[in-house]
Amino acid sequence: MTWTLPEPMLTTPVASPALPPGAAAEPKWDGYRAQLARYADGRVLLRSRQGTDMTAAFPEIAGAALAQLLADTGRDGELVVWEGERLAFERLQRMARRRGAGALKAARTWPAHLVVFDVLCRQDLLHRPEGTRHPGRSHHSDERDLLHRRQTRRPVQPARSAPSPSGATTSRAP
Repeated sequence: MTWTLPEPMLTTPVASPALPPGAAAEPKWDGYRAQLARYADGRVLLRSRQGTDMTAAFPEIAGAALAQLLADTGRDGELVVWEGERLAFERLQRMARRRGAGALKAARTWPAHLVVFDVLCRQDLLHRPEGTRHPGRSHHSDERDLLHRRQTRRPVQPARSAPSPSGATTSRAP
């Protein structure tokens, strides 16, 4: 059975920054919201929150999906580009317009990273509550091992979460 990526969940304003018990805050990343899928037939799809296919513009993310993700899995996250210790949104915007050789060159110079908020399409995680399928908090050992196999800055990596908004600061991922 072929699955498709669901529509992304979007943020909504709240009256108070206080979090209910058991909730966690995540940093606001200065990038593009994106969903990544690796299908059993070897296809990879990276799409924007509007549904635009961005796979050709970010070959480093497509390659990482083939290397890091299990077949028929999906991730929801934020595409970012680092310039030194800061996020470089303007570089990300330029990269999104490139294809072919231009995209490969840009990926070598300014590689994008997908900071993952949620695991989407693992059959054994899909129907669990969000707090148990989040890649940084997952109790599923295979998923945790998959995402933390090496301590390097990988193109697809879990977001760090904090128990309160005051602890949710944007910091460079390991």
